[in-house]
Amino acid sequence: MSGRSRHAIQDGAHALSAAIEPITTTRDLVSACARLARYPFVTVDTEFLRETTYYPLLCVAQIASADEAIVIDTLAPGLDLQPFFDLMVSEHVLKVFHAARQDIEIVWHMAGRIPHPIFDTQVAAMVLGYGDSISYDQLVQRITGDSLDKSNRFTDWSRRPLSNAQLAYAISDVTHLRDVYLALAADLAQRGRSEWVGEEMEILTSPDTYRAEPENAWQRLKTRVRKPKELAVLIEIAAWREREAQTRDLPRGRVLRDDVLGDIAIQAPTSLERLSHVRSLPKGFERSRWGQDVIDTVQRGLARDPKTLPPIDRPKPINANGATVELLKVLLRMTSEEFGVAAKIIATVDDLEQIAGDDAADVAAMRGWRRELFGEKALALKHGRLALSIERGRVVARERTN
Repeated sequence: MSGRSRHAIQDGAHALSAAIEPITTTRDLVSACARLARYPFVTVDTEFLRETTYYPLLCVAQIASADEAIVIDTLAPGLDLQPFFDLMVSEHVLKVFHAARQDIEIVWHMAGRIPHPIFDTQVAAMVLGYGDSISYDQLVQRITGDSLDKSNRFTDWSRRPLSNAQLAYAISDVTHLRDVYLALAADLAQRGRSEWVGEEMEILTSPDTYRAEPENAWQRLKTRVRKPKELAVLIEIAAWREREAQTRDLPRGRVLRDDVLGDIAIQAPTSLERLSHVRSLPKGFERSRWGQDVIDTVQRGLARDPKTLPPIDRPKPINANGATVELLKVLLRMTSEEFGVAAKIIATVDDLEQIAGDDAADVAAMRGWRRELFGEKALALKHGRLALSIERGRVVARERTN
């Protein structure tokens, strides 16, 4: 049996009934990727595990063109994934994903390269009014009418051999994605919104989106600090945890939980004895291999020059710009319904709060197509040049003439 006939699955129905053999050798992968590279687009999905690691463990990758679909056993001994990575960065082939960020992150980590060009069907669906962050199976059902088999969604993809049910599930994902992509792309073109999705893809394909710099790790924490010394310690302890998690390939929470970082930042223990009094720490942590590291990290934070620290975000007064934000929420919902675009992709609540406080707010809602659709109206409403009223049970906006 030839490599093509072994690995090619002509359509989703065939995939569910035929025995599927995954690609396990570099020679077969080279051949398959060469065939796929001749098409204008391919659909891509990955199966991975990351519950016990910092970096995702890629277990399976599946790709489909208009004529075939393949499953790559990425854990096969001796398999060189370079042909797969080369396909992912080929400028001649559009890579279609659903909720692409984690798939792109995997390629970035393993190959140091970003897939390009890409198309994310979840983003496209939001631009076309399918709702906020619609799931893949819901999107497939709404566009094709098919219901996907979810039984293997939470399977252990690292176990070998892969079952026929797992392989059929993997193939089905990318074959349905072809139909979803074609429908969404046609709708975007008809509505003149293809460029809107293109702007979002620039963000998804920027290396800055995926760099996990330890020095910036504190920014993802929701812990509130009020004093410069607390912020200095938080920055240092978050960076230390990030480096430890990366070096040991452990989830961040396996090193220290987020709430513990906040407690350490506020209490700033400078001795093992004081560290033992941090109640959120596991009992005996001060005697672990990390105990002295934490003390050293706290001392580095306390020694930092306050002038080198970023400004502390002060809690906003409860009623500051509250009425303006509420009006902007109404305008956002009205705009979402009028144009059939998910509100979440137009503006976030944080965007609205910043617009309420600053006309020149540096937020996505004030740039590109979002500004044209919503941002200019938001400023007009804020300054009284636009009024909201209810007509026949619907909110409408009217320019004020006086």
